[in-house]
Amino acid sequence: MTPEMQALKARLKATWMAGDYGYFAQYLEPGAMEFFRALGISPGERVLDVACGAGQLSLPAARAGAAVTAVDIAPNLIEQAKARAHLEGLAIRFEEGDAECLPYEDASFDLVFSLIGAMFAPQPERTAAELIRLCRPGGRIVMGNWNASGLVGEMFKIVGQHVPPRVPLPSPTLWGDEETVRSRLQNGTSNLQLVRKLYPMHFPFAPAEVVEFFRVYYGPVNCAFASLGDAGQAALGEDLKALWTRHNKAEEGSTLVEAEYLEVSAVRAI
Repeated sequence: MTPEMQALKARLKATWMAGDYGYFAQYLEPGAMEFFRALGISPGERVLDVACGAGQLSLPAARAGAAVTAVDIAPNLIEQAKARAHLEGLAIRFEEGDAECLPYEDASFDLVFSLIGAMFAPQPERTAAELIRLCRPGGRIVMGNWNASGLVGEMFKIVGQHVPPRVPLPSPTLWGDEETVRSRLQNGTSNLQLVRKLYPMHFPFAPAEVVEFFRVYYGPVNCAFASLGDAGQAALGEDLKALWTRHNKAEEGSTLVEAEYLEVSAVRAI
């Protein structure tokens, strides 16, 4: 890697180590389990969970009898995942790793999946190549990716307006754009299926507290706020509060939203 890319990756690692994604993700569990059930994992399948976080889907995959390997760029989340697996007596191979360059042999897995994770790697063409390379011919590649028009995509846009990225890179939400995904996965896959779905998020507190929850526990938002002065933090907070209020479908005192994402499913070409 160039020195510039090394510096960028160091910042990305620090971003995902900030906050506490393991705690944050408990409120994403219902939507994550909908995604997991659609995977239809069978006992004995060799599964790779790319950008696994604190093991939200790695653990259910192991409970289903799969042979699970899971990687994430954030070592603190890998340690959380290992501790959770140890408590349940689950034999999962958790390792720190970069979605753009993973240390596994070609065609090592029957299923390679990533839920709201690999989409954030800064060089998407390399990520796509790795997902394809690691999947065996006839195996499956599955992703769940936020798109630009959904609530989370809008949130990223607002954050970017207040804290412009230091380096111009392809937006992560392009992984939620059908045409872009087709171009990235067209070589090496077949039977590509793209389905827009809604991801439920239910918080037992009002939109203003949801913004604070993201500020404390969700790495990208945590770092965005930390980079601003008092006035900038107040302005970002107000814009995010307006976003969550506009999308809220719950009664006063709680927050229920549905964030659109793109489910990507493909078969590794034989």
